[in-house]
Amino acid sequence: MSEVLSDKLIIVGNASDDPFAIDLAYAIGQSTDIADLISMKTFANGEFCPRFISDENDLTRIGRQLTGKTVVIVSTTSRVMSRQNLAMRTLVMARAAKENGAREVILVEPDLFYSAQDRGPHAALGKTDFERDVHDLKKFDGQPFTGQLYAQLLRVAGVDRVITVHNHSRSVQRVFADIFEDRFHNLIPYELYADYLLNANIVQHGEHGEGLVLCAPDKGARPFVTELFERLGLSEAKLVVLDKARSGERSVDITLHPDFADAAEAVAGRDVVLLDDMVRTGSTVVKACRYLRSLKPRRVVFGVTHFYASDEGRQKMADGALDEILTLNTLPTVLNRDVQGRLRRKMVVLKIERWLARYLADQLGLEGRAKALREDSLYQIDMSSKNPRFLRKIWSNEQLPELTGRRMHIHPGEGV
Repeated sequence: MSEVLSDKLIIVGNASDDPFAIDLAYAIGQSTDIADLISMKTFANGEFCPRFISDENDLTRIGRQLTGKTVVIVSTTSRVMSRQNLAMRTLVMARAAKENGAREVILVEPDLFYSAQDRGPHAALGKTDFERDVHDLKKFDGQPFTGQLYAQLLRVAGVDRVITVHNHSRSVQRVFADIFEDRFHNLIPYELYADYLLNANIVQHGEHGEGLVLCAPDKGARPFVTELFERLGLSEAKLVVLDKARSGERSVDITLHPDFADAAEAVAGRDVVLLDDMVRTGSTVVKACRYLRSLKPRRVVFGVTHFYASDEGRQKMADGALDEILTLNTLPTVLNRDVQGRLRRKMVVLKIERWLARYLADQLGLEGRAKALREDSLYQIDMSSKNPRFLRKIWSNEQLPELTGRRMHIHPGEGV
């Protein structure tokens, strides 16, 4: 690590060999290995006790080795540790940083933990965009509002700022925005998708978007897909929104949204990109893609930010209704070929460490590094399918803002 950077910043992961944390640190300019910055100690009884490494001969700054520094904790999922284990490690590491003098502790958690439990059994436990009726309250009867608890624990542990990606829950976003105020950043990856769809041949379309359709699977995804559609700036591309009605606990019926009742003609013979923030079991995605198939498109691509590669999801999304899957590595385990399973041959993963590093450098005032990152690509591509993708014109970084709007469309607590 350069002397100037090491005086200001330390980037660690909640596991010292986390490739995502290592890549993010490298992109920022940190040359020292994470394992040389923090020791992940475990006592004989199994309890975790991290230790920020210091000069053993320095007896003058005991407990103050991190004075004035910003500590960034990168927290991602793991194949060997549970989310509960990783969350506890983050809390203990944040406390260790603060007790050793850190000026600021930043948590970078691309897939924000405990967002699934995004409200509790009382109306006051979770601010939603709809009026919670007795049926919604009953779903959470006897359960805790763990999204709120997690935010409170992070703050008590010493975390000052939280950076996440495309969080799906308005309730969780509001809780984090209340607790962290303007230091909660929910980054929406518009420019990542826009850049890739414009430059890669995962879809075929004309110069003005002829032959391209973007599709939202439901009204919840509509604002995100609409914004992305506008950022593409393709006057001849089409936008379609589907509607889903639950007919059972895990069963939905898919139709065209009433506002797009005449969209069937727009889909026929074109490339359709169905976009959503996350996929778990794949049931709704496959049903949506099968419905789109009934409208006779040329091909269907599913784009998703958070890919939870469950056994059920892998099995269902191997369905022929999906030609290809485009995802980000917010859950880095998706890069593992065993995790991809049968989906390996139709999956493209965009590695977003450089995109996150660019935002982090801007936030920390690292102007030189931020400038260098702006001149670099937004992402790296992990190809699990077949051919090189960038066959059309490569847009310059100067042209991209005109195509994708502001380079970062981010507000504290913003979400879909």
